[in-house]
Amino acid sequence: MSVTTVPIRPIKKGSLTKLWIGLALVLVVAAVLAWVGTGKAMCENGTNDMFLDCNADNDGVVTTDSGLQYKVLKPGEGASPALTDTALVKYKGTTRDGNVFDENEQTPMPVGGVVPGFSEALQLMQKGGEYRIWIPSELGYGEQSPGPQLPANSVLIFDVSLLDFISAEQMQELQQQMQQQGGMPGGPPPGIPGQ
Repeated sequence: MSVTTVPIRPIKKGSLTKLWIGLALVLVVAAVLAWVGTGKAMCENGTNDMFLDCNADNDGVVTTDSGLQYKVLKPGEGASPALTDTALVKYKGTTRDGNVFDENEQTPMPVGGVVPGFSEALQLMQKGGEYRIWIPSELGYGEQSPGPQLPANSVLIFDVSLLDFISAEQMQELQQQMQQQGGMPGGPPPGIPGQ
């Protein structure tokens, strides 16, 4: 038996350097991609504070002094409701994982009678405006869970449209008119014995 040897061609000068530079470049790109991927996972799956810190860096997101975050999806016009006003809103509330916990196409609500973060957001909006708001748990329900679909210490995410609002004085006038016309909705119907 004979062994046939194949001569190895000599490596050109500088080729080994190019190989090492290319390998170093691939490692740097891989490390950057791993860091970016880990950062995104930390934002999505990390603590509420990590999530809100990452969310604050997104385009158009404004963070108030209280920690409420909002993004104007469609600006409204005119004045904003006050704490004592009643707002007519359309909203959809979700948790960080996208589960819908509350939704309504058109509901009146006292601006001062909702969780602090929602109240603050309503006072920033104008009629016809649409906002996405992120309410930290301390401005929402905190450690109390209002139901099984919303765990304690949840960040609340709402898409809110401010359809209209009326002042406390206008609301009192409406209530008086309704009483004069035969009773308040939800109250006892007129003419019930003993009333």
